[in-house]
Amino acid sequence: MKRFHVHLHVDDLAKSIAFYNRLFSALPARSESDYAKWMLDDPPVNFAISTRGSQPGIDHLGIQTDDPEELAAMKARAEAADMTLEDEGVTSCCYARSEKHWITDPQGIAWEHFHTLGNIPVFNETPSASAEACCTPEAPVTRGKPLNIAVKTPGSGCC
Repeated sequence: MKRFHVHLHVDDLAKSIAFYNRLFSALPARSESDYAKWMLDDPPVNFAISTRGSQPGIDHLGIQTDDPEELAAMKARAEAADMTLEDEGVTSCCYARSEKHWITDPQGIAWEHFHTLGNIPVFNETPSASAEACCTPEAPVTRGKPLNIAVKTPGSGCC
């Protein structure tokens, strides 16, 4: 099964958690001091919020897969379609270790394709010396204006 993924940056995490708890009639599957995630079944969505962005709004969108074969098929489809792809391989981000790659749509919105391998106790705990492997690859500027999405920059927050 595939699950749609949405990640938003919010200013007030507690207020946002209360709002989304009411909206979804569900509590977060994971809640930290700077992050919350709901794993909804109807519709199947991995919905995450965090305070780690530069401004409120959409950070990135994505598709989460249940197995590595689905992820490999999505990667092959993107490569066959000549999409620019950033392959992070196995990395950590947002309290999880995942295998992932990124593509960016024509508007500059980052799309994450990933398969979660497990939870980690620390935000963006790195499995190796590659500390820059993180959420949301750097996205282009559109029509002279930066887009309202997070971008990966050395030393910045992630996810």
